[in-house]
Amino acid sequence: MNRSLGLPQATALILGTIIGVGIFNLPYSLSGIGPISIVAMVLTTIGALALALLFAVLSRRVPADGGPYAYARSAFGNPVGFVNAWSYWITAWAGNAAIVTGWVFYVEHFVNKDGVTGWSIVIALIGLWIPALINLSGVKNMGAVQLWTSVIKFIPLIIMSTVGLFFISTANYKPANISGDSDWQAIGAAMAICLFSYLGVECAAVAAAKVRDPARNVPRATVLGTLSAAVVYLLSMIAVFGIVPTATLGEDKASYSVAANVMAGGGTWAGDLTALAVIVSGFGALNGWTMICAEMPLAAAKDGVFPALFGKTSSRGVPTAGILSSTVFGSLAMVVSYMGASGATVFNTLVLMTGITAAVPYAFSALAQLKWRVQDRRAGNGARFARDSTIALVSLFFSILFVWYSRNTGHDDWYVVWGPFLMAGAAFLLGVPVYLSVRNRMTAPPPVPAYE
Repeated sequence: MNRSLGLPQATALILGTIIGVGIFNLPYSLSGIGPISIVAMVLTTIGALALALLFAVLSRRVPADGGPYAYARSAFGNPVGFVNAWSYWITAWAGNAAIVTGWVFYVEHFVNKDGVTGWSIVIALIGLWIPALINLSGVKNMGAVQLWTSVIKFIPLIIMSTVGLFFISTANYKPANISGDSDWQAIGAAMAICLFSYLGVECAAVAAAKVRDPARNVPRATVLGTLSAAVVYLLSMIAVFGIVPTATLGEDKASYSVAANVMAGGGTWAGDLTALAVIVSGFGALNGWTMICAEMPLAAAKDGVFPALFGKTSSRGVPTAGILSSTVFGSLAMVVSYMGASGATVFNTLVLMTGITAAVPYAFSALAQLKWRVQDRRAGNGARFARDSTIALVSLFFSILFVWYSRNTGHDDWYVVWGPFLMAGAAFLLGVPVYLSVRNRMTAPPPVPAYE
């Protein structure tokens, strides 16, 4: 087995998939809600850290590739395992479609400044297919790209979360809520969008087959990566909303570039450098998620839960069918979403769709932990029962919240409001014939090891 990812690369995979373009687009996406979105980010961070701790514990007990899929299958059987694998696969390629849409915002800081839809689609297709080619060249090349892009993407976030705090004007935090809804409704709607910025906390567990010493390195990478992202996320969000008035944030898609120009006292050089760093960041996220897009189907195919084609690897040790099919589906989702919609609506709809499909495997992972810990306690092993159960319950609660608030609020057309659910539902329906074709080839889940 080609275990090419050590702790630095596994941590970079977490950071590279968590920190893509989501955080850099959040102020623009949340400008219609207002600075109260910072509260939503704090609550989302609590949920993300609970999920990171959940996956850290689960990955020690079940260090199998596939992460959330493997936990759901081991706990509840093959049918539930398939639903989770299919749901997470949707999350991965639809997430790539959302990432590349946000990535285009910053590329268009330099080219296609008028946002001509046709050219936006061309730029997005380039952003999807170059990472696919890198992944097809082998895990080692993918890991090298991931490591260096993770280093570069931290630069604007660190500057904004430290130096940026000195440029805050508290007047920009008022009014806190401009959505027209109650504060709790506004916070809930913002949380569903904020979740997208934390998708990826489970990626080291998903790619456990590629990680050296997974029982040790997967939990460490998961916690280290998520904590690092959480710190710079919260501080940089506080800075951007405090530096730039909310009305201005809604006028420019490249929010962090706008804030950087204000910090520099005018001109465009600081914003240009920030935009370049975000472009690199988004490229790294696309590179990492392209790998994850193929790893879940690969793990499921080995168990007979996905079509056998997804289980075949090339001479370079990569699942070619998973990479190519995921990139094709991501390209289609991006193109369809661009039809008749603005960039912000496209981004938010895809983001909310991935929140729905990610919440399914997150929730089942929490349920698996609760089931196993109750069984452990009945068998006389109650060590860390309260801690693990609390983390699982918090993770389950946030997973339900993310689905509940995943409506595209602020629109009059019902198909836009419910667009995330309609797209997720259509993607789930596509899985029905796939399940029927593989249900007789599924192998029995392995026994779950004792808790340590």
